[in-house]
Amino acid sequence: MIVEMRIYHCAPTRLPALLDRFTNTTLGFFEKYGIQQIGFWTTLIGPSNHALTYMLKWESLAEREQKWNAFQADAEWIAKRAATEAEKPIVERIENHFLTPTAFSALR
Repeated sequence: MIVEMRIYHCAPTRLPALLDRFTNTTLGFFEKYGIQQIGFWTTLIGPSNHALTYMLKWESLAEREQKWNAFQADAEWIAKRAATEAEKPIVERIENHFLTPTAFSALR
């Protein structure tokens, strides 16, 4: 198992727009392409409260590449994402980490 941790650093005041986009749009596309989420979190205490952190589960990097690329190339997704950013951009920066569990991890 490979876990992908993605952190979206939003423009100030734009986190609610990102959360709305995930709730009403993105998760439907994840389901369409078989992208499995582990969970989503916002920052309670930390250097920035303008971030969304989420984790995805993959069996291999090949699976990730195939499913993520299909999702990103979906014309309907591209149009809906653009519509949510018509006023101004939502995400300023994305961090992406691929994690593998240790032998003693409860989640493997």
